[in-house]
Amino acid sequence: MPKTFVDVSNLSKHYGSNQVLFDINLTIEEGEIVGLIGPNGAGKSTLLKAIMGLIKYSGKMSIFDKDPFRNRTELLKSMSYIADVASLPGWMKVKDLLEFVANTHPKFDQAKAKELLSGTPIMLNSRIETLSKGMKTRLHLVVILSINTDFLVLDEPTLGLDVLVRRDFQDRLVEDYYTQNRSILITTHQVDEIESILTRVLFITEGRITLDIKTDELKQRYVKLVTDQTVAFSDPAMKPIYQRSLPQHSEIIFQDVDARKLADYGQVVTPSLEDLFVAINSQ
Repeated sequence: MPKTFVDVSNLSKHYGSNQVLFDINLTIEEGEIVGLIGPNGAGKSTLLKAIMGLIKYSGKMSIFDKDPFRNRTELLKSMSYIADVASLPGWMKVKDLLEFVANTHPKFDQAKAKELLSGTPIMLNSRIETLSKGMKTRLHLVVILSINTDFLVLDEPTLGLDVLVRRDFQDRLVEDYYTQNRSILITTHQVDEIESILTRVLFITEGRITLDIKTDELKQRYVKLVTDQTVAFSDPAMKPIYQRSLPQHSEIIFQDVDARKLADYGQVVTPSLEDLFVAINSQ
């Protein structure tokens, strides 16, 4: 049986009178790449901070069978975190940063970091403050990916990077970090770009989880009909969960229906995560 890395039960978070998380329940097991998807202000970063032991909360949570807030230092030996804004010491040279991390974190693989950097324009002798925002973000990613931990938490990790660098990072994430014994939790606004690497999807809206599903179950449960016809079904079981009218066609999303019954009306496809997020959270 896969090990449970993260176990969250009835987690809530208040900032004064403002409640930002409402009774969150979820587990993350080894071997999963979980996408946490939601708009700005949905509670994504707050949930990640709670998981990383950075903030107090109500409810119960264990990471590797430990309370993250009380055991954060110990847990950092088994998990890594990339925030949405890279913060690196500008006065350091890149090579000095790698040496510092190697002397600080017992699981940092300096040789791996140098290998990852060799395919980038980032030079070891460059001073960090001279790097562009995108290059600083890329350096930060390289450092974190070179720490051999079991659980990686990424909060908008490719913010500020161009599309080619984002794609390269995603490929390296799967090739150089992910194994069946490791897991990744990632939030991003580039939903379509990470869709292909996820094994599971969580939707969060206004502090609540609105969908938790494995990606291989999406095709079984949800279907999108693209049609230029006017479609209406008398069978209540065929009621769509979302409809969108465009100039040339309509897009209609269904849940738990027989896709074969839709084939005569147009093209039947699996909805994208973006389509599905809008469908579920606009009901």
